[in-house]
Amino acid sequence: MIKRFTISVLLLAGLCSPARGWLLEGHHILTLSAVAALPDEVPAFFRQGAKTVAHLSIDPDMGKNRGTPQVRGAEYPEHFLDREMLDVETLPASRYAFVKLCYEHGVSPEKMGFVPYAVNEWTERLAVAFAEFRKWPDNPHIQSKCLIYAGFLAHYAEDMCQPLHLTIHYDGRVVEGGEKLQRGIHQKVDGLVQFLKMEPEVLSRDQDVTPFDDVMSEIMREFEKGFALVDRVYEMGPNIPRYDEENWVPNAEVIAFAKDRARAATRFTARLYLTAWRLSERLEIADYVKREVWDGK
Repeated sequence: MIKRFTISVLLLAGLCSPARGWLLEGHHILTLSAVAALPDEVPAFFRQGAKTVAHLSIDPDMGKNRGTPQVRGAEYPEHFLDREMLDVETLPASRYAFVKLCYEHGVSPEKMGFVPYAVNEWTERLAVAFAEFRKWPDNPHIQSKCLIYAGFLAHYAEDMCQPLHLTIHYDGRVVEGGEKLQRGIHQKVDGLVQFLKMEPEVLSRDQDVTPFDDVMSEIMREFEKGFALVDRVYEMGPNIPRYDEENWVPNAEVIAFAKDRARAATRFTARLYLTAWRLSERLEIADYVKREVWDGK
C-alpha cells in the first residue's frame, strides 16, 4: 500500500506543479458540492452531470504536464495571482488591461498570475454555451460543452478560494537573512479537503446561492477576502496537517478554517454557475450559426 501511494505521488509530481490547489481529490469534492448547491432553475442535465463536471475540474492541473511545455507554460499562471507584486489599490477588470498595467509597473504578468481573469472568462464561456443550450436544448454536443466549461471554471474558482494562491508567500515566508519559513505549507493547505474527508452533501447544505450582478467586481471581492486570510494561514501553519499525516492532533481553528474555505469555494463556484445561466438568457446566437444543420450531417 505504501509503495503504491509513493508511486502515485511521484507520478502526480511529474504531471502537475507544486501549486495545484486543493489537490486533485479536493477539486473533485468541491465541484460535486457546487453543483449540488444549485437551485432547480439550472437545467436538469447540468445538475445530473455533476460527476462529469467534477471529473473535468481536474483537467486544468493535468494540462501542466512537464511533457507538454507549451501548454504547461500557458496554463501555469491561470491558477494564481500574487497580489503584492503590483502596488495599486484595485486591479483592472480585463486581462489585457491588467497585462498593460503590469508592464507599466515593471512586473511580468505571467509571473504575477491571472486567476481572477480566468474565472471571469470561463464564466462567460459557460454563459455562451448555456445560451446555445437554450436555443438547442436537445443537442447533446452543447450539453457536453456546458459540462466541460463548467469543470474548468470550477477549478479556477476553487483555486481562488485557497489564500496561498493569492500571494507571493505561496509556499513559505522569507525572513531576514534569507531563510524560508514553513516551506511545504501550500501542499498542507491544499490537502485539507480530502484529509478532513469533507462530504459534498454537507458542504452544499444551506448555501445561499444567488447570481452576481457585476461578475468581475464580485470576483475581485472574493479575491480580496481570500488574500486577507494569508496571515492567518501562516499563524495556523504549524498546526495544519500534511495530507498523508497519520497522527495529527485535531485543531479546532484549522478545522474551522478548512470548512469555511471549502464552503466558500462551493458557494462561489455555484454562484458563478447560476450567474452564467442567468446571463445566457440575455445573449443572442446569430442566425448564421446552424448547429441543427451541421450537427445533423
